[in-house]
Amino acid sequence: MNNLPGLLAFVRTADLGSFVAAAPRLGISPSAVGKAVTRLENELGVRLLQRSTRSLRLTEEGRVFYERCRSILDELDDARDALLKTRETPRGRVRLSAPVIAYHLLLPILPALLARYPELELDLDFTDRIVNLIDEGVDIAIRSGELPDSRLKMRRLRPFQLLLCASPAYLERHGVPRCPRDLIEHVGIGFRYPNSGRLQAWPLVVPPDEPDLHVRHSLTCNNMEALQGAVLRGLGIGCLPDFLAAEALGQQRLVPLLMDHLDAPGQFNLIWPSNRHLSPKVRVVVDFLVAHLFTDQFCLTD
Repeated sequence: MNNLPGLLAFVRTADLGSFVAAAPRLGISPSAVGKAVTRLENELGVRLLQRSTRSLRLTEEGRVFYERCRSILDELDDARDALLKTRETPRGRVRLSAPVIAYHLLLPILPALLARYPELELDLDFTDRIVNLIDEGVDIAIRSGELPDSRLKMRRLRPFQLLLCASPAYLERHGVPRCPRDLIEHVGIGFRYPNSGRLQAWPLVVPPDEPDLHVRHSLTCNNMEALQGAVLRGLGIGCLPDFLAAEALGQQRLVPLLMDHLDAPGQFNLIWPSNRHLSPKVRVVVDFLVAHLFTDQFCLTD
């Protein structure tokens, strides 16, 4: 049976005792209420209301049916009220997928998010694997690159910078490179993208007449924090995002290199399934992350 208007007309009529009284509640005419109830009776094959010129009363079958329908409509009203409350106070679990290094960005701001929305439950998945949001039931992901699926929506976060860094101990042994060509005499720490296996290219601006730079890599890994650890231990020069290197740069445990020769903007995006109605809990998390991620980036001129 698929006759919700008929059910509503029947229940309101039984509640109020007449088609005339039910009509204003339903926003239709009394005759339309009567026709809706009649169609419902025809569909069910049973008389629900005993009609007379002076009154309406429930038949025995109508009384049993009314009690069940009344309970169902009360449940629908409760569900509607609960949904409206979530619009006022977002609540429930939000699954967020992010690259492993993103915890450096997220953890400092999460206390403020949870203090503002104490009924949220964040389920964080830090992985460098490309997650299928729709198939895996993920609400939001932080990812770089272009939008991978037309079923997704995206909001850009503030850009970050990629830096070439080395430890003071390494530079004391090998010297400080003054131009990209000098890197030929140095040792690199390489980063291999976990999904593609491709080696990260260093974002250097090299004059057209310069030969291709081939920096020998003493170590290659697919984890950015492991790369930073190797650079800190003096194993070579590495390319790191500024937000990951910020603390070590501030403590002078890392030194930025060739700043005038870098063209290295980076970009993370927030992506989520493009449902027509974005749930309130997901909306507030998206808005909060867009407003607060990358607001305290390390600045080399500080």
